[in-house]
Amino acid sequence: MNGSGGTEAAPDGDMELYDLRVVVDRIEGRSVCGMSVGDDFVLERSAHLRIPDGKHFCVYALAAVLPFLAAKQRDLASGDWLAQDSLFCCPDPEERLVMRVERTGRRRMNSADLT
Repeated sequence: MNGSGGTEAAPDGDMELYDLRVVVDRIEGRSVCGMSVGDDFVLERSAHLRIPDGKHFCVYALAAVLPFLAAKQRDLASGDWLAQDSLFCCPDPEERLVMRVERTGRRRMNSADLT
């Protein structure tokens, strides 16, 4: 505890999270949203989402994978299905866009710096 009654964050971090890359793995239908295989975004530092300059990522595809990203950033039990699965599908049945979530690195962070 510090003198003000709060907790002091460890200088080298007190938790670890994975940085993620979400990439379009394949499109089994027709690309309605204008995305292509290889299009991607990166999620770093818990909540920093980056899309390459001049590119876009379909908001509906993003909405489909978004609920799983916080879990994919953390260590999961070996028997957890999410620890083994990394493919997620856009909800558009004509497009059948499949995204792959990749862990790109592990980062130490201070939990006090996050909300």
